[in-house]
Amino acid sequence: MLTTRDPAIKKAIDDAAVEMEEQVIKPMFDFKTNGQVLPNGWNTPSNGARWGYDYLTRTATAKSNMYVNQPEETRYFFVEVDADGERLNGAHNYTLTFPKGQTPPVNGFWSLTMYDPQHFFAKNESGRYSVGTKNLKGMKYNNDGSLTIYIQKSSPGDGKAGNWLPAPDSDFEMTIRTYWPKEAVLNKTWTPPAVKVSSN
Repeated sequence: MLTTRDPAIKKAIDDAAVEMEEQVIKPMFDFKTNGQVLPNGWNTPSNGARWGYDYLTRTATAKSNMYVNQPEETRYFFVEVDADGERLNGAHNYTLTFPKGQTPPVNGFWSLTMYDPQHFFAKNESGRYSVGTKNLKGMKYNNDGSLTIYIQKSSPGDGKAGNWLPAPDSDFEMTIRTYWPKEAVLNKTWTPPAVKVSSN
């Protein structure tokens, strides 16, 4: 009778564990594997901290994000690619434009935060790592009432600095957090707009 003391079985178990880590667990560090795929390259954990039997999303969150709140407290949206599906990288300038009246609908507040590929704040000289409700008074709306955020390494200038989210030289990803989200966020009738490459 074979037991786990058998060298062949032990090797098979060890090989399976290594394969699982490399092919299944390691990719969960990427935000794109965390939760439900949404339009425009975004995704979101659909059941927040109420995992139930969704062990895959629970593992992905533990691997990539440590923890999340329940959806009624905070819903998170993650993005790693632009509107064309290309990896976000500081070699390009980008814009994220919320149409008039379509900034994240919340009862509390919202933020768009910049992260490096290791999911830490992407360091920049201005020390600015997010934009959102906290600095809306310093941001300028477009003539049609929309709100454009400029995502790039250098300041967009021309009075647009208040709308600037500094990007690193490397690949990067961003997270929108909606605190005390309204029903449109919870039922997914509101989702974030696309991140577009800009010529600015």
